[in-house]
Amino acid sequence: MSVKAITPDYHGDMKDSVDHYRGQQLLYIGWDRHLMFAAPLCIPVPPEMPFGALQAAVLPGLYGQHPDFARIDWDQVQWLRGGQPFAPDPAASLAANGIGHKTSLRLRTPALPGLAGAAF
Repeated sequence: MSVKAITPDYHGDMKDSVDHYRGQQLLYIGWDRHLMFAAPLCIPVPPEMPFGALQAAVLPGLYGQHPDFARIDWDQVQWLRGGQPFAPDPAASLAANGIGHKTSLRLRTPALPGLAGAAF
């Protein structure tokens, strides 16, 4: 990740580089149009975690309190990695799915337009 500093001679250590997370990496994850969560969440995850485990074991703890979460049809979810659509392999690791340190991952649920239809 590049840094644009105010002065051209700025030199400093990145305090959020992956080597500071003891084998974990940061993942930004957001659920589009579900504004009960106003911003993407940032969580530490192991790069070797299978994508399917993220979906089955991690996301319920993050978004499970949302009334629509239990109604998600996971076969219809649209995933975006870094703003680009992609089809994750549930059996492959996050790293093998191209999800690295500080990747932005978003899910879209077209059949669920937000809490009480409140999506914009």
